[in-house]
Amino acid sequence: MSTARPLNDEEVFNEMKKMADEEFNIEKAKIVRQESLNIDAIFERKIKQAEVQKRIAQSNHINKARLRILQERQQVLDEVFEEANQRIHQVSDDQEAYGTLLEGLILQSAYSLMEPEMVIRCREKDVDAVNSVLETVADKYEETMKHRPTFTISEEYLPESSAGGVIMSGHYGKITVNNTLDARLDIVKDEMLPQIRVALFGHSPNRSFFD
Repeated sequence: MSTARPLNDEEVFNEMKKMADEEFNIEKAKIVRQESLNIDAIFERKIKQAEVQKRIAQSNHINKARLRILQERQQVLDEVFEEANQRIHQVSDDQEAYGTLLEGLILQSAYSLMEPEMVIRCREKDVDAVNSVLETVADKYEETMKHRPTFTISEEYLPESSAGGVIMSGHYGKITVNNTLDARLDIVKDEMLPQIRVALFGHSPNRSFFD
């Protein structure tokens, strides 16, 4: 029966070195693998960040383009309404037509108020025109409502910057009807704005239904 020969110092050293090299290689492989995973993760994160930044840049570009289009469209609408505003300020230039218009506005306001006594506010330069139609308005109102109203022209005149028309009040000023041309233009703006947009710019491709 043979017995194992004890290792000499050199053999022991070589064996220990071999074991140390193996452990080193194992640890090195682990470190390399971990660093490789870290690099892959960093690379993937950088790619995602780049994609996000690209989408943000594209979104900003689209939003700026949309904003520019909206601003240009709003400018066109402003020009349309400014032209309309200039035109209503010319309505009173035709005295005969303006007198007929005042008659209709006062009568309409009177029907809305249905008060026995009503106060009329108008521009100071329209006082004569208003006075000239009050008798006719009272006759038409009496024919319909079976009682004759009393009209008083207020000395609190509409500003000269007004396009004309009247503001009428009843029940001691607690009830008011604004029938100025400026107010009626504002109503037209609100009611017809969607139609005006379509007429000027067409239907929006982003809308799936229409008013």
